Amino acid sequence: MKRPLLLIFAILLADQLLKIWIKTNMYLGQEFEIAPWFIIHFTENNGMAFGMEFGGNYGKLFLSVFRILFVSGLGYYLWKLTKEKASSYYITVIALVFAGAVGNIIDSVFYGMLFSSSDFGTIATLFPPEGGYASILHGKVVDMFYFPLLSGTFPEWLPIWGGEHFLFFRPVFNIADASITGGVIVWILFQKKIYPEENKTSTEELENPADNSVVENN
Repeated sequence: MKRPLLLIFAILLADQLLKIWIKTNMYLGQEFEIAPWFIIHFTENNGMAFGMEFGGNYGKLFLSVFRILFVSGLGYYLWKLTKEKASSYYITVIALVFAGAVGNIIDSVFYGMLFSSSDFGTIATLFPPEGGYASILHGKVVDMFYFPLLSGTFPEWLPIWGGEHFLFFRPVFNIADASITGGVIVWILFQKKIYPEENKTSTEELENPADNSVVENN
């Protein structure tokens, strides 16, 4: 259990330290360019992925509670996997997703109480005397990584989007989001390591089709 715990702790520490620095040193919408394809751009996500929202304050409350319940179940599942000595690759997948989910939950649950409001031209304060910008469970998730890797114009002959400008990659994200994405990527790339028994069974069936036919006939 030590390795997944260290991984989770490292991700959460990096995620929160960067978010706190962004909140207390940049105003909303401010950005600076590290490279043409790598920009630090401060924005806040008030709802679901990619800034989507639903249901106003009640929707935000529901989303925060749902995230907490989901992460609680995921944490129990991770503990169970370590006790059962599951594949280290699979444990890493769940640990990455767990760390990313917790990182964003911290923002949603606590940031509204800990910070003053970030605005265009106004930098937030940590532990403001007048109190935070929102109540518990109503905080906004801090995002900052922006990778405009490729931009251009769709050809005129293309249906629907012909002649329109496109940009890849448009979404702004954070370390917690990257951790979740990394977990999914590890899961996709290491299927054979994560599910060795299933792959072994499939291989044996392919190598011995005659044996399977005899069993079926009997």
